Amino acid sequence: MAYVQVEADDSRLEEGPEGLQFKSFLGADATAENPQRSAGVGNANRDYLADSQNRPKGGGGFWTVEYYQPYFDIDTKTVLQRCYMTMNPLQARTFIPTFLTPADLYGPFWTLTTLILALFLSSSLAASISAYLSSDDKYDYDFKLLSIAVSLVYAYGLALPVLLWLALRYLGVGEWSVVEAISVWGYGQFVWIPVSILCVIPVPIVRWALVGIAFGLSGYFLAANIYPILASAEAKATRLLILLLAAIHLGIAITFKVLFFGYYVVDKIGADIPIPGADLPIGGGNSTKA
Repeated sequence: MAYVQVEADDSRLEEGPEGLQFKSFLGADATAENPQRSAGVGNANRDYLADSQNRPKGGGGFWTVEYYQPYFDIDTKTVLQRCYMTMNPLQARTFIPTFLTPADLYGPFWTLTTLILALFLSSSLAASISAYLSSDDKYDYDFKLLSIAVSLVYAYGLALPVLLWLALRYLGVGEWSVVEAISVWGYGQFVWIPVSILCVIPVPIVRWALVGIAFGLSGYFLAANIYPILASAEAKATRLLILLLAAIHLGIAITFKVLFFGYYVVDKIGADIPIPGADLPIGGGNSTKA
């Protein structure tokens, strides 16, 4: 068997036959493997749940449980770090690219569920303390508050971001995945958990201050992460969405205050102290001598 050495002309191979040169019209963006994400804005080529590059690998189809399993594969330390960062206004604008990569559903689910339990338990404890300090009557726990808390929290933390994502898809803004929307909204409600516990304090001004702090922190966090997405939509639609979301956020804060943090101790606590030689006890009006 004989071997023949062939010398290849590199310049001819690169140019192609008859000096033809090949040029790519895909652009530089098509060859970028890991594009840099800006604060609050994801990639433009999104799937229904997440972009194909950053989405965790899961088996099965869109309708199967295996498809959503990767979004719950996250450690507790990361979840707690994301929860704490939502209460830091300095980290609000960089929360998505810094702490929420990739987005998950485990943390938002347990944040909202813990908030439901915190609202019910703290309101029940505050009501029982108020009833104990006010009279000798026994307090009956109102389990309707639990169903109300479930409806409000899950509707605001899960249904609202899905509806917002659908509205943005309708407006042609595809830079936000539905998982990212739910994750941002769910983590944004974490501040209400410590506020719910502190609102056991039977002082009205303190409760109003705590509700105001939670309203401001959660509102700023949501605005810092959502406004860059809304800014890319049509101007009139953006203004309407901003006003609608602000009204809903304010309504949720007032609803929490009225339904769950509205228990106070009455002015009169305990029995009156009689005074010798007086017909009326203390606080009963002008006394008269016997």
